[in-house]
Amino acid sequence: MGATALSSAPSAPSAVEKSAIRKVSLRLVPFVALMFFVNYLDRTAVSFAEPNGMGQDLALTAAQFGFASGVFFIGYIVLEVPSNMALHRFGARRWLSRIMVTWGTVSLLFTWVQSTEQLYALRFLLGVAEAGFFPGAILFLSQWVPTRHRTKVLALFYLAQPLTTVVGAPLAGWLIGQDGLFGLEGWRVMFLFVSIPAILLGVVAWFYLIDRPADAAWLTADEKEWLTGELAAENAAKTGNSKRSHGREALKEAFRSGRVWVLAMVYFGFIYGLYALAFFLPTIIEGFQDSFGTSFSVMQEALITAIPYVPAAVVLFFWSRNATRHGTRTWHVAGPAVVGGISIPLALYMNSPAATIAVITVTACAVFAALPVFWSIPSRFLTGAVAAAGIALINTVGNIAGFAAGYVTGWLKDFSGSYTLSMFVVGGFMILSAVLMIALSRRRPADPTEQPLHEVH
Repeated sequence: MGATALSSAPSAPSAVEKSAIRKVSLRLVPFVALMFFVNYLDRTAVSFAEPNGMGQDLALTAAQFGFASGVFFIGYIVLEVPSNMALHRFGARRWLSRIMVTWGTVSLLFTWVQSTEQLYALRFLLGVAEAGFFPGAILFLSQWVPTRHRTKVLALFYLAQPLTTVVGAPLAGWLIGQDGLFGLEGWRVMFLFVSIPAILLGVVAWFYLIDRPADAAWLTADEKEWLTGELAAENAAKTGNSKRSHGREALKEAFRSGRVWVLAMVYFGFIYGLYALAFFLPTIIEGFQDSFGTSFSVMQEALITAIPYVPAAVVLFFWSRNATRHGTRTWHVAGPAVVGGISIPLALYMNSPAATIAVITVTACAVFAALPVFWSIPSRFLTGAVAAAGIALINTVGNIAGFAAGYVTGWLKDFSGSYTLSMFVVGGFMILSAVLMIALSRRRPADPTEQPLHEVH
């Protein structure tokens, strides 16, 4: 297939395979995607609040807002791997439910934040509460579908992220417009109403989610047998003749894997670009008045913020479908990284708001096209507790960019007086992701028993 292939094109599925995957896609993926939707909305709500009253009420500088955006990831990073190991031990149903109720409760407290210090503290605690949700959701879905269907399923799950902004930005704008409700400023009203769904979904998840196919009453006996057998065969092939790793041994194995660390750095570049957009796009749009003499209402700003994410959701779906149909290849990840790396600094040189948003749309399409394809890769060579540790480690290192993107972008803006230098840094990290992905696909492992990534099916 060539050195840049990550998986072969799939063979025609059987009737029981089709029905099993269809049921999983309808029963589990939309619910987990809804959880992710609420997760991302709670995480990025601060980006809508800052330019619409919170920044002024708390007297935030760009660097302080960047730190508040990024400090979330400190607690998140520290507890990411332990949280995913706990999920592997106690089961996704219990652990994901616990995470949602905890983060919803912390998010609710933002309604009454009174100072910069309180904002920092709550953002840190929100990261602690949310730690493990995203890699846990990825691991959970990976335990329900075989490799050849994983990109498609993860794409359906990942659609929640761009759609969070498509739906969430206008929703946040409308809620902010309810200034005075319950005697609260508009941005506080927003925090109040975006937090409650997390708590409610966490309670529902306890009763709705199922940890493994064998326990699913909505699958037929043949479907259970096929899913269980297919997943067991894949795990056995990945495990080979080595002993099964648990606990500390699984952590050691994940930490020793060169492929895990390179994938973590690839993910770092994408996350740096994603959160630079998520946290600062509303602020950049607000700055159109200074740059172009154009001003917008709160709702107009929210709708403009949503624009890049509509085509991004469409591109994500079709790009992932192409990878599913023809086999995942290096360019499914590296190509979007190059496009995003070039386009994001280019946006600041446009001569109108429309042109700026058009180029930012290209960046959003690039980032979201690559992410679900990327997340289908780690579970191709990781299994069991090692998969829990490895996926969490990749997400942990990648999310260091969540802190760096927020703080460094804000600091460079204060230092230079514009976002130009910041966006070149973002572009550089995305180009680095492309280079590392290409290098990884061409790597021949020193250990002859280790399967090269481009030969993993």
